[in-house]
Amino acid sequence: MTHSIAIGSIFIECNHLGGAPADLETFRRTQLDYGSAVAEHDTGTVGGMLQTLREASAVIHPLLVASGCPSGPLTAGCYDHLKAEMLRRLLAALPVDGVLLALHGAASFEKASFEKGAPENGDASHAGDLEGDLLTAVRLVVGENTPIVATLDLHAHVSEAMVQAADALIAWETYPHQDAWETGVRGASALLDILNGSLRPTMALAKAPVLVSGVLGHTEGAGPFAEVMRLAKSLEREDDVYSVSAFLVHPYLDLPDMGGGGVVITNNNPQKAEQLAVQIAQAYWENRFDLEPAVVSPADAIAQGLKLEGGPIILVETADCCGGGAAGDSVATLKALLAAGGAGNSIAPVVDPQAAAACHKAGVGNCVQLRLGHRIDPQWGEPLEIDAVVLRLSSGAFQYEGGIWSGQTGNMGPTALVQLSDAVHALITSHATYEWRDEQFASVGANVLQFKFVVAKNPMNFHLAYGAISKAAFILDTPGPTPPTLKHVKFHNLRRPYFPRDEHIPNWAPRMVRSRPRFG
Repeated sequence: MTHSIAIGSIFIECNHLGGAPADLETFRRTQLDYGSAVAEHDTGTVGGMLQTLREASAVIHPLLVASGCPSGPLTAGCYDHLKAEMLRRLLAALPVDGVLLALHGAASFEKASFEKGAPENGDASHAGDLEGDLLTAVRLVVGENTPIVATLDLHAHVSEAMVQAADALIAWETYPHQDAWETGVRGASALLDILNGSLRPTMALAKAPVLVSGVLGHTEGAGPFAEVMRLAKSLEREDDVYSVSAFLVHPYLDLPDMGGGGVVITNNNPQKAEQLAVQIAQAYWENRFDLEPAVVSPADAIAQGLKLEGGPIILVETADCCGGGAAGDSVATLKALLAAGGAGNSIAPVVDPQAAAACHKAGVGNCVQLRLGHRIDPQWGEPLEIDAVVLRLSSGAFQYEGGIWSGQTGNMGPTALVQLSDAVHALITSHATYEWRDEQFASVGANVLQFKFVVAKNPMNFHLAYGAISKAAFILDTPGPTPPTLKHVKFHNLRRPYFPRDEHIPNWAPRMVRSRPRFG
């Protein structure tokens, strides 16, 4: 039987603690396709979905695909446009047999009723839960008898609205993320199984109140979250179990009921789904202390690095991670490198469109006076007043070599490689971009092997770029909206108790959410 499937995607991770809001230009710089252009995707989650649907001879109704570098919440106008376009195209495609969406799970949008100033432990609503809002809107369009399947990042904040609006939520299984295509295949297969009658999905979510950064959230080898993921995937061998997903929640949202845990989909066995979801949440809770990283100050990291022979030494400025929604404009570690004097050849990235423009105006080989950093999200520090020599200029275009946007062109905007002192260099870009490997540095001819210290701003992907060549890596304790530990963050809308703010929570029990039965 031929099935008619609508497919679309809004994929972005957002940050309520800082960063710059996302508008339509944020998506245009990465990926914003409508209608027939969606059907041309041959990579990533949507590519995996499309191939699977074509192999099943499905009739495909492409809606829109919007994917962008993590940021602050979407502006109201941006989200209104994307949502309205997706629903308009879905309405035009009706009737459809099913809906397939590639989402992130930690996106948010600006809304007047989202009160950032509410007192801690207040009664703020779930306003700002983009995926919950979108899935609920799609459900209203297609009705209760049309299955909806969505894929999610494993850093999703899975909300009650998401679980109750969708029939199956299926997450990526790797961090660093390397299974976008495979997850698309699994999502499309789940929708086809529902339509073919071989899957009657019953889904349960269980969460533990644990908020940790991604520093120790890898899924391969030894590690606390790797243990949780292996447990989750082992449960798929049990009778009636269709899919199990483990979630290391994106901790930089400020929404009620956040936490990590698991989603279990069984074949018409709701009790088993609940039982196994609780088992994953409990395992996540038990690993909470091991998920907290050790951090050092930039000065101490540099001092320790100087005692080691050779390089590169990786200084991981996690708190300014563009991949977590930060602006990327911190110069905290740059200042420490400059203060260290003869610390050895070093390089650091910083997003500052005004400084990049000044470099382009000055030209290669010339000296330019810069006011550098902390101008997009100024709450985290003061700009650096310094003279720089412009070494190279570029348009900022580069190509990703793997990961979420493998093969796609990244866009840093007007970019400059500058020398700030005899030993300290900076890559100044106009736009934040996701760090996968060292594509940004390489695009301007900066060979990381030539540097003693390299500043990376992603808590996990630096392993991919530098794991085989670095002599050491230090997780830095610096100000910013993506800190390596949540111990000192004071949320307004998230209710206490939660770890690590509260290390021990007596009589703790997982928060449980159950899906609505639609195909029993």
